[in-house]
Amino acid sequence: MTSQHAAGAARAAGADGAHHPLDPLTGDEIRQAVSILAGDGRVSSALRFVSVGLHEPAKEEVAAFGPGRGFDRKAFIVAREPREHMTYEAVVSLTAGAVLSWQPVPGAQTPVTLGEYAECERLVRADPRFRAGLRKRGIHDPDQVQVEAWGTGTFTREADAGRRLVWTLCFYRASPGDNPYAKPIHGLHAVVDLDDMSVARVEDLGVVPLPPGTGDYTTAASTHRAGLTPIELRQPAGVSFQVDGWEVRWQNWRLRLGFNAREGLVLHTIGYEDHGRLRSVIHRASVAELVIPYGDPRPFQGWRNAFDIGEYGIGMLANSLELGCDCLGQIRYFDVQLADDRGQPYTIKNAICLHEEDDGILWKHFDARLGHTEVRRSRRLVVSFIITAGNYEYAFYWYFYQDASIELEIKLTGIVLTAALPPGETSDYGTVVAPQTLAAHHQHFFSVRLDMAVDGERNSVLEAETEPVPKGPGNPYGNAFRPRRTLLRSESQAQRLIDPLTGRHWLVINPNVVNALGQPVGYKLVPGGNVVPFAHEDSSFIRRAAFTTRHLWVTPFAPGERFPAGDYPSQHPGGAGLPEWAKADRPIENTDIVLWYTLGSHHLPRPEDWPVMPVERAGFALRPFGFFDTNPALDVAPPGGNETSGT
Repeated sequence: MTSQHAAGAARAAGADGAHHPLDPLTGDEIRQAVSILAGDGRVSSALRFVSVGLHEPAKEEVAAFGPGRGFDRKAFIVAREPREHMTYEAVVSLTAGAVLSWQPVPGAQTPVTLGEYAECERLVRADPRFRAGLRKRGIHDPDQVQVEAWGTGTFTREADAGRRLVWTLCFYRASPGDNPYAKPIHGLHAVVDLDDMSVARVEDLGVVPLPPGTGDYTTAASTHRAGLTPIELRQPAGVSFQVDGWEVRWQNWRLRLGFNAREGLVLHTIGYEDHGRLRSVIHRASVAELVIPYGDPRPFQGWRNAFDIGEYGIGMLANSLELGCDCLGQIRYFDVQLADDRGQPYTIKNAICLHEEDDGILWKHFDARLGHTEVRRSRRLVVSFIITAGNYEYAFYWYFYQDASIELEIKLTGIVLTAALPPGETSDYGTVVAPQTLAAHHQHFFSVRLDMAVDGERNSVLEAETEPVPKGPGNPYGNAFRPRRTLLRSESQAQRLIDPLTGRHWLVINPNVVNALGQPVGYKLVPGGNVVPFAHEDSSFIRRAAFTTRHLWVTPFAPGERFPAGDYPSQHPGGAGLPEWAKADRPIENTDIVLWYTLGSHHLPRPEDWPVMPVERAGFALRPFGFFDTNPALDVAPPGGNETSGT
């Protein structure tokens, strides 16, 4: 195992400035943006910076960019002025050194920052009412209590109107290295006002004994099995991909990497070189929301609905990846720069991992008459990042294949969220994974935003299903079946569910471009395993995350439509985002469209998921369908053939 990330790994645009309009902001640019805002008199001593990132340029600006051509570099800033109880959005021109806009967003509650999260824990631990509740439970050192700030959603009182609130889940660590989720503290919760930085109230629903177990999953806690011999992954001639700043080229693929505090990894301008011509596939791809509804209806347990992207931001939760643990092989890492509460840049080292993997057989045929075999092995390019959101880890892997397919795989691991049970009790709403320890039934929903550009920006979407042909003169043996394709013409028609029994999938075509066979070029979205939410249609969760009720949404591109539950879902009553936009029922035929694919993972915890959960997988694929005239992987070299270290 070797690593190619010499000092600095893959530099983010560098101190000499951005190479491309889509490059993420550097640390120097973050400082510059905050300085420009402060120089304009906008920054008070109390102002908290929620995010400072790239203000992404319009598509036409990206398309017009070329060597020697300048561009206006802009930053987008979200900030909270706690004394005014107001959220502000700013656009700052780094090129002109000017504040282009500074807009209040009344009623919007911003995501929780890392600084606020830490201060919330400190405040709750110091509160006399909370300490009294701990003493009832035999806990006398508040520093041994882990306090987690959760969004309150709509579970607030009328007197709380306008306040920016979180509530807390609490866990006990008997010693510093303990698994805190082994000892959930039942019934004791604080509600914290993040603007005032005060504990609004402490509520105690009564004592349930702490579970007796430790939940220790560390190396020292187990005897390791023997029998595995080393596997060594080597690329003696070097990697096959090329990196220039944030641009990546590999096996005809060309794409740009991006990163921001809210979505984490973003992929831009994904295209495929076909006989010397770069053909666009996707303009922008990201995971735009992640929500987790829990199914335990008990007091406070029913509040547990986390919007990990809209209420926190998964970019700031990214891990620093380690060679040999998170990624194997010859790795290229990318550091990223984000801003803290004071607007100062900090670095997440090795936040993005880029490497190649063997993927088994790409294609094969044995000609028995000639005794001749032709086989090609598949290799894929992997772009990944991993986050820790409290108890859970989510690992996001974008795969690019030599047959021009794209796949997103999400691996879920970490520790199931627990609640304490009285001795001898069980529950229909979770699994007892250890004595007196309940892991609630829950789901994970990811909204993947795909700004499609299949051979250009004018695309349409067909829903494809397979139907049996009635037996008759045209089908005398009753064996015939055929595809049925329906053009989705408007937003209302394009709110769809998967149906594996009909082989349902969706084709994104460019009706203005045909292949050599006269067929419109396209890509198909192939669903993997999926699920629908089980929350009641009038529940707080469904009102706030209505996008989860459909697996596919299609909207016409609009620059401001980025997040499926709205820009600021924290404490929002619901209806924002996709359901609001789709009310207009805009046309989506032969135009610039965005696909929103909802990916659900259904988790009824197992005892085997404790004390740490083996990986569960969820995902989908995009595969060319008529995009090429023939198999694009015919030119892949045979095993032991003429592979080189270039692309």
